[in-house]
Amino acid sequence: MGRPNVGKSTFVNNLIGQKVAITSPKPQTTRFPIKALYEEDRGKIIFVDTPGIFGRTEDYLSKKINEQTLKTLHEEVDLLIYMIDHTRKRDFEEARVLGIVRKINKPKILVINKIDLQEKSYLPQYKFLEEEFENVFQISALHKTHLKPLLDKIFALLPETTDSVDKETESVEQLVYPLLNLDAKTFISELIREKIYLMMGEEIPYTTTVIVDEISERDEKLTYIKARILTTSLRYKKMLIGEGGRKIKEIGSYARKEIALAINKKVYLDLTVEVDPHWQETYF
Repeated sequence: MGRPNVGKSTFVNNLIGQKVAITSPKPQTTRFPIKALYEEDRGKIIFVDTPGIFGRTEDYLSKKINEQTLKTLHEEVDLLIYMIDHTRKRDFEEARVLGIVRKINKPKILVINKIDLQEKSYLPQYKFLEEEFENVFQISALHKTHLKPLLDKIFALLPETTDSVDKETESVEQLVYPLLNLDAKTFISELIREKIYLMMGEEIPYTTTVIVDEISERDEKLTYIKARILTTSLRYKKMLIGEGGRKIKEIGSYARKEIALAINKKVYLDLTVEVDPHWQETYF
């Protein structure tokens, strides 16, 4: 867990060895806990990539994200990785996350991420945490620096069990391996949403979600996908479509290429934009 954009999803993706969670420079990218399976000779670990904890939650979506994250942390985990970004100042948001971390009675590891970035560092502001946490690691999730010793410590601290992992992996064949709690429609909607985050301005991504209505095999070589981008106002719809439909074509093209790469088949993506001011209450 950690603040938005400290690198949690990048860490899980690079540790698992493939994309299991979408990433972008914008907060609120991850909206719900994503479970991914890591396997090797020593055993299996279910990593839970949680959304970033927001300091102030005035909108409905941020409140729901915080609620889901806290429920997961208290009920489902055996080990907590508290990740910080030393290139950002400590603030109210960080203090709130630390307060939550202190209340969770589970083994903990402090992970200082982005050590590849040294031009701007506020590491002295976090120095006191090294006295509070017995296990401290400095890593670069992006460049996979020092992930092996961190993984060794994770294995050492986790309890040995069979029930939880085997129970979660029973039906993994029906899902998007190694994801354990996403079906194909949700996984594809997340990939499309990532492209919106990466290609649109500051405001638009938070007004949108993506619904996949259909996935069908048209023949052995082609998969047809029908999806809708929902946004909260006509103004945002026009921006998402762009002049002459240029922007929606661009989003669709990038999403289609990545989906095709993920499923190893040619993809036809039928992507439209609709206005639904209440999508947060309906679909989240």
